[in-house]
Amino acid sequence: MAEIKLEKLTKVYADGTRAVDELDLEIEDAELVVLVGPSGCGKTSALRMVAGLEEITDGRVWLGDRVVNRVPPKGRDIAMIFQNYALYPHMSAYANMAFALKMQKVPKREISTRVGRAARVLGLVDVLKKRPRTLSGGQRQRVAMGRAIVREPQAFLMDEPLSNLDAKLRVEMRAEIARLQRDLEVTTIYVTHDQIEAMTLGDRVAVMRDGLLQQFDVPSALYDRPVNLFVAEFIGSPAMNLVAVDLQRSNGALLAKFGDHRLLVDDALRAQRPALEQFVGRQVILGIRPEDIEDAALSSSKPEDRRLSAVADICEDMGSEILVHFGVGAAPVRGADVAAAVGAEAIEATAEQAREKGNLFVARLERGTHAREREQIELAVRTDRLHFFDPETGAGIYVDAPAA
Repeated sequence: MAEIKLEKLTKVYADGTRAVDELDLEIEDAELVVLVGPSGCGKTSALRMVAGLEEITDGRVWLGDRVVNRVPPKGRDIAMIFQNYALYPHMSAYANMAFALKMQKVPKREISTRVGRAARVLGLVDVLKKRPRTLSGGQRQRVAMGRAIVREPQAFLMDEPLSNLDAKLRVEMRAEIARLQRDLEVTTIYVTHDQIEAMTLGDRVAVMRDGLLQQFDVPSALYDRPVNLFVAEFIGSPAMNLVAVDLQRSNGALLAKFGDHRLLVDDALRAQRPALEQFVGRQVILGIRPEDIEDAALSSSKPEDRRLSAVADICEDMGSEILVHFGVGAAPVRGADVAAAVGAEAIEATAEQAREKGNLFVARLERGTHAREREQIELAVRTDRLHFFDPETGAGIYVDAPAA
């Protein structure tokens, strides 16, 4: 196996489009790294450059201790798994899995051993004689994975391999990929636009936007300390609630005021994020995760300065939880960062809702909530988990003042 290193990797197309802009990544041996971002962010272009399927404009790709910029795809010892499976329709599942080994002139007995071993791991023993058209979507994807596994490559590259599957099968295959990667210990780069896939699969996740790397860290760090508004809005489902607030000091305490609401910033959070003090008397952007809003009637948090009083607009019963949408009477946060994360159509829809009902928040409440549509509800906010962003740069406010 081998580690993969991308050094100032850049791709500029003939029309001047800068798809990938000086991407630096170090992927450790046996690590699964996910590249995630909206359509057009450069993640697939980066993957194809690693595979040798796309010419590199600038920068270097290291595979282990060698630079492979000028090495053809077949010489890189990398196996790629595509979203469309790319199976030969006239061949059986066995023949599809064995094809690359036959081209390498691997002995028949060795081919049989490798294919059989992969088939047992992937649960394909009973379908090896069948052709792709007779297989389910999940079985086809397993055959495509088996074809990669039997080659015993130094690395796997996966380009949205689950996008053609239905929701239930995606969850099953996601777990299958995670288990296989863990057991095989193969360095893997996985590309997706689905942030749930990214968060559940990746040892580390690289969030990209417009060809630029935004943040590269473990999933929990992306969620708890998003480096900017784009990452904050893109990571998490439902998305983080964002609103412009006035940060004020009152009797030594710090208050975030918006519309008719005011929230006391928890002392522990102030200690963790001392740069907040530089924004007192100014407007900042406040972010609240939906799960950090509770039904006050069921919450142990009693202080009034941690409450939101609102009228429930829509209550979505998800079975295990209730998603409650409510207006907060303050202008929604827009701008390039948020638009890039959620899309122009979502921004337009949010603006329309804001004109009618105020900036809509979402709370993820437990099943016992008393929330009912069009009725008043008291909500408690976990003010020790608030997020703050510089309105000028979009950067997260943490220990140090955010860079311009």
